[in-house]
Amino acid sequence: MESKRLGRTQDATILVLTSLTGGAKHGYAIIKDIEEMTGTVFGPGTLYGVLVRLEEEGLIIALPAEDRRRPYRITGAGSAVLTERLRSAMKVATIGLRRLGEIG
Repeated sequence: MESKRLGRTQDATILVLTSLTGGAKHGYAIIKDIEEMTGTVFGPGTLYGVLVRLEEEGLIIALPAEDRRRPYRITGAGSAVLTERLRSAMKVATIGLRRLGEIG
């Protein structure tokens, strides 16, 4: 059950970087991949805001356009940041699930 007030708490940065670990993708392919992974539906405005920020931070790079679509690829720095964020999230999730009695 999801709280309507809390909404989905997935971090957009983690979702986009995780999508790009599967290979270079253009915006629509990223949106569909995230939707398949999590059920989260990003609008183009949300996605492109995240892409601009990630590119400015050097975590992804834009590749040459293909048929008016610009694919993006995760960088080594992006992979390192994603690894750190996922490990931290996994630690918190494990502690939370243990405290809830969901895991031993």
